[in-house]
Amino acid sequence: MAGSTEIEDSSEEKGAFVDSRTWDTLVSSMKGTYGTGVGEGSVPKPVIMPLVRGELVGLIWLRPVEPGADALTGIAALSNIAAAAGADEVVLAWESRDVGTVCGLPSAGPVPCLNMVHATPQGHVLHQFPYDETVSAPEGEGEAATVGIEWKAPPAPQEGGVLVAPVRAAVDYAFTPMDMDHPNPFGVTVVLMEEDGYTVRLTESLDR
Repeated sequence: MAGSTEIEDSSEEKGAFVDSRTWDTLVSSMKGTYGTGVGEGSVPKPVIMPLVRGELVGLIWLRPVEPGADALTGIAALSNIAAAAGADEVVLAWESRDVGTVCGLPSAGPVPCLNMVHATPQGHVLHQFPYDETVSAPEGEGEAATVGIEWKAPPAPQEGGVLVAPVRAAVDYAFTPMDMDHPNPFGVTVVLMEEDGYTVRLTESLDR
C-alpha cells in the first residue's frame, strides 16, 4: 500500500501498541469505505476506532448532526466510547471537506482528503490520504456515470499534526477517565450512544 512504510515507522516511533498489520487493515478498510461511499454519492461520517492493548474495540460512526455547534459537539462526543472502554489508543477517520463544511471550519491541508489520526495519551500522528474524484462515462444508454476515487501520493505522516477542533477534542477526551457510577460504564455508554443515533459496531469479543 502506498505510504505503508512511513505509517509503520511513525507508529513504532510513538511506541504505539497497534501492529503494522492492524494499522494497514484499518487504512485499507477506510479507503474501501470511502471508495464505496463516494461511488454512492455520499462521504462516510467521522468514525472512531478505540483499541485496548492492541485489540480493536469496534467502530463508532458519528450520529446525524446539524451544521455548526451540534456537529462540533457530536464529533467531540465520539470520545465517550473510548473513555468508557479504557482505550490506550484510538484511531479517528474523517474527510477534510465534509467536516470543514458541517462544522463551519476552514479545511487544513489537501482537499478532498481522508484523514486518519492515530493517538495515544503520549501524542498523535496524523496521516492524510488525498484523492481525486473520478467520473466515468456511462457504458450504455440510460445508465448513469460512475463516480470513483483515485488515491494520490500521501504526504509524510505528521507527528503532532494540527487537528481540526472537534477531532482534537475527541482525541483529548478519549483518554480522560469516565466518572460514571455504574457497574458497567462501557455497556451503558454503548446504549446511550446508540440511542443518540451513533452507529456502534463492536468487535465480537466485546459485543453485548
